[in-house]
Amino acid sequence: MSNILPPALVRRLGNSAGFDTAAFEAVHEQEGGFTAIRANTAKWKAPTGITADPVPWCDTGYYLTNRPIFTLDPLFHAGCYYVQEASSMFVAHAIRALGLDKQPLIALDLCAAPGGKSTLLNSYLHVDSLLIANELIKTRATALTDNLVRWGQSNTIVSNNDPSAFGNLPGYVDLLLVDAPCSGSGMFHKDHEAVNAWSEAAVQLCRERQQRILATSLPALKEGGVLLYSTCSYSTEENEQIADWLCDTQGLEPIYVPVAAEWGIEQTQSDKHACPGYRFYPHKLRGEGFFLAAFRKVIKQPTFDRRKPKSERAAVPALGKWVANADDYFTFTIGEDIHILPKKWEADLYTLRNMLYLRNAGTYVGWIANGDLIPAHDLALSLARRMDLPMLTLTKDDALEYLRKGNLAPVINAQGLRGWVLAGYEDVALGWMKVLSNRINNYYPKAWRIATM
Repeated sequence: MSNILPPALVRRLGNSAGFDTAAFEAVHEQEGGFTAIRANTAKWKAPTGITADPVPWCDTGYYLTNRPIFTLDPLFHAGCYYVQEASSMFVAHAIRALGLDKQPLIALDLCAAPGGKSTLLNSYLHVDSLLIANELIKTRATALTDNLVRWGQSNTIVSNNDPSAFGNLPGYVDLLLVDAPCSGSGMFHKDHEAVNAWSEAAVQLCRERQQRILATSLPALKEGGVLLYSTCSYSTEENEQIADWLCDTQGLEPIYVPVAAEWGIEQTQSDKHACPGYRFYPHKLRGEGFFLAAFRKVIKQPTFDRRKPKSERAAVPALGKWVANADDYFTFTIGEDIHILPKKWEADLYTLRNMLYLRNAGTYVGWIANGDLIPAHDLALSLARRMDLPMLTLTKDDALEYLRKGNLAPVINAQGLRGWVLAGYEDVALGWMKVLSNRINNYYPKAWRIATM
């Protein structure tokens, strides 16, 4: 018996047909896990300068041989990639296998922080979709917002609400992703300390919490819409039993997601409704413990009257100077801050603002001072920004000094640029600088600056 794993957990898993208890215990004796990243191909086509093997079920995912210090990589701060556990990248395969990328839709990532699956949805859903990324806990909602800003998409709204709030938007979303809070046994290989918080009682409490989250939020899913349910737990109570409960009580039917045998993913079926489930075990593949199941809503779901509200568009002088294809967006304000969102989602924004507490919406482009737009940091990282704006390309040392919000010597400005200039590294933007004749003002946000190393 492993000295790491709870005996009750191992005993239950060992009752599954064909489960290799010895191999499962052996891999958990080796703490550390696997390091993987997922590339933001809208900014960065593929990892360079590092040894990387592809993640089989995600064509933008890569395993790293060693775990670098990501804080010291300017490309990380530019939003060129996200550090994400490889097993959870399976959501990308589910999106494509179910054809959810073929046309624009409204997607809700209900338990979204810190943003791994939200940034994945941004990359894999149809480019004209709307993504609502929700997080209940305020501090985690801040990290979620920051990560989505780095990713650079303008079709995203971040909300900070209890899942039950979405019950007030019946029949609204086409896709609901619930990566539910769970007992966390799937992380034991990566973090041995997590074992101390696990118990059979905690599993039952998590199961009850998962049912509450699902029951109160599922009215938001339209008839015919898709639910992707996932956990990082090995317990059937939180996985296959939840699948049967969804079919029994929530008007859902299971959906099969085809997978390649060589990927090493364990395919299961729930006891009552034979719901397909997909289990990831670290002794069978290069990933941590993970579970996913897919469902379609088959019961009638009444919706609500979405009246188009009176426009609140903000006038922005020379927006086209900063934003590519500016006519594709509408402008609105949050306080004094000016944001943009694709025009097709204007009515949706006003609906959501009336029903939810929103932390961020679209891309924050700046504010008006003396009749001119002062560009926001978010705009520098946005894919909506004009790509022909002046950029001063920095060496790695200078880029790190910029990210520390340090002083940059005017001598680096060999191009003789003036005014608002992007600080760049390997052709991607890190943020803004104001270049004057005798100095360079560093406008990197104080809250984002990295520690001196």
